Amino acid sequence: MSTQPTILYTKTDEAPALATYSLLPIVEAFTRSAGISVQTRDISLAGRILAAFGLQPDHLAELGKLCLEPTTNIIKLPNISASVPQLKAAVAELKAKGHPLPDYPENPQTEEEKQIKAKYSKVMGSAVNPVLREGNSDRRAPKAVKDYARKHPHSMGTWNRDSKTRVSTMGSGDFFSNEKSITLAAATEARIEFVGSDGNIKLLLPKLPLLAGEILDATKMECQALIAFYEREMQRAKDEGVLLSLHLKATMMKVSDPILFGHAVRVFLREFIAKHQGLLGQLGVDFNNGIGDLLAKAESLPEADKRSLLADLSEAYAKGPSLAMVNSDKGITNLHVPSDVIVDASMPAMIRGGGKMWNAQGREEDTLALIPDSSYAGVYQAVIDFCRENGALDPRSMGSVPNVGLMARAAEEYGSHNKTFEAPGDGLIRVIDAQNQTLLEHQVKAGDIWRACQTKDASIADWVKLAVQRARLSNTPAVFWLDAKRAHDAQLICKVEHYLKDHDTSGLDLRILAPAEACSFSLQRIVKGQDTISVTGNVLRDYNTDLFPILEVGTSAKMLSIVPLMNGGGLFETGAGGSAPKHVQQFQQENYLRWDSLGEFFALAASFEHLANTFHSTKARVLAETLDTANGKFLENDRSPGRKLGTLDNRGSHFYLALYWAQALAEQTSDAELAASFKPVASAMGAAESKIVAELLAVQGSPADLGGYYSPDEKRANAALRPSPTLNAILDSLAAA
Repeated sequence: MSTQPTILYTKTDEAPALATYSLLPIVEAFTRSAGISVQTRDISLAGRILAAFGLQPDHLAELGKLCLEPTTNIIKLPNISASVPQLKAAVAELKAKGHPLPDYPENPQTEEEKQIKAKYSKVMGSAVNPVLREGNSDRRAPKAVKDYARKHPHSMGTWNRDSKTRVSTMGSGDFFSNEKSITLAAATEARIEFVGSDGNIKLLLPKLPLLAGEILDATKMECQALIAFYEREMQRAKDEGVLLSLHLKATMMKVSDPILFGHAVRVFLREFIAKHQGLLGQLGVDFNNGIGDLLAKAESLPEADKRSLLADLSEAYAKGPSLAMVNSDKGITNLHVPSDVIVDASMPAMIRGGGKMWNAQGREEDTLALIPDSSYAGVYQAVIDFCRENGALDPRSMGSVPNVGLMARAAEEYGSHNKTFEAPGDGLIRVIDAQNQTLLEHQVKAGDIWRACQTKDASIADWVKLAVQRARLSNTPAVFWLDAKRAHDAQLICKVEHYLKDHDTSGLDLRILAPAEACSFSLQRIVKGQDTISVTGNVLRDYNTDLFPILEVGTSAKMLSIVPLMNGGGLFETGAGGSAPKHVQQFQQENYLRWDSLGEFFALAASFEHLANTFHSTKARVLAETLDTANGKFLENDRSPGRKLGTLDNRGSHFYLALYWAQALAEQTSDAELAASFKPVASAMGAAESKIVAELLAVQGSPADLGGYYSPDEKRANAALRPSPTLNAILDSLAAA
């Protein structure tokens, strides 16, 4: 347990990591005067890979243990939830830098290769969040952000009543329809096994610890039903003349969703694959990794063979429905790489754009959005129906939908990775307890995707408590987005009703509605300028905390995300990273970083407030209050990064935050020592404002060499992200004081 106020700052990936090179020196300089220690921990994809093979300390495991301590305070930036293509690219980069890593074995044959793949598998997908989220989520738009969005509304696309855009989902044969759920009466240690049609038993998971009172689910996605769904909907998109788009979460759901993605690619390219089956096998193409895997491996072919293969691929594109594009200029389609299109970012962006996505010619068109599993697809359809009928939502007047999310201790689907399997044949997959009693079971066919999920009773109790607290503090209706017709939700509703009795709910408007109905209810209120708390499970937490912020304030990166850890600590998350890759590419090409750190600023203020309460630190409280003041001034003066070269980018935003924060510290009267320390800093920054801005603008326009994408060279990155000698000298003088 720490005896000194300490912030553990996470080193992550892509644009958030680049921004940290610029912002963290400011934070370190400002906090040193208040006796607060700032330490970094590397949970980036590259860091996780190196740690998995003992090449650097395992900071993620360390943070996981610290999350159980009452004084822990973590600033958690967005990190890569890696797909296989991202993992392989990161490994290649690290090997080129001299790290002795093995290649990723896609089809392991030996025991050693199986062990290597197992190590890499722990790094992929949602490897970070289940470890750190020892608490439930409280996420909302700060008042200053909402006020700014109302005064300076972001652009919204136009919705037409004749829009053909809609969501298509399976409705049968999917995870929703096949789900079974129980609440454990007593603790046990279970196992998961596959019983083949020949009676042979294969152990899939030898040990599955289960606690009394927790909810255990199991379900399956039927492979043949999924393929039939894709076939039907692809033909429908072609017949209706709309774009085809697939929306999955292949990063977070790292076992199931790449398989769902691969089936879509194989259906789309069925004739092409049949014609080139032998060659594709020789190349080792894995369509679970998208069409991009084919294109990458085709580069090894003789030129004539490659041209022939790509000509047939172009013909396949022409025969099929028009695909939504990730990058029209580069010909990157929605089916290129599974990590390119993430449902919680792609669907809100489409809705914000008037229900349209980009075609191959760079023009906007209506789209048929495929979301195979029907558990949450209805939420997006509800928004589409509402906007088609009522027009685009208006940021100038719309209310807000903050979220209280159940995510503690790897709750629900996002904790299912080690319990998700592709059925190796026809037979039965079942969960057996310590007394050899079957808890849950499903008949499966080869290729079906089966998964089990857990939700701890203590997590649910804490979630209900947090929902009641937020409803009381904000005097806002709170809606539990739960569907009594879904097996898991039915169990959860019983617990919600039970735990609500432990709290004073008098005068509160608390409801339980199925997700689509809850969404419609919230939309009816939001257009009247009214707020409605969405109280959701883990996946809907992820979806809603992108959907509504993107519509309300233009981005989810500006949200305040607090995770009160169940043992008393605090985890402060800093917004979504869905746009991070594009920002890095722009920085490498133009030395311009458009990433907005505003969510980080708000997280820092909340972190200081938590330190003030935990350690009874008046200086931490002053830092929190003055940073709030600086954030307000930052918004008033519109210092977020501009959209084009020649305007202030992320580094300029950081300078103005530092200027406003120093001024607020110099002017406050609660702590004379801090005021005295920051008066010369505020004066120096104010006097040098024009010079510092000129130094920051002067570097724009030329390529920036970071010495790596997944593992930037520290010296080069520091030089690129701290290009103002004048600002650096002022910060150095503060640090030395």
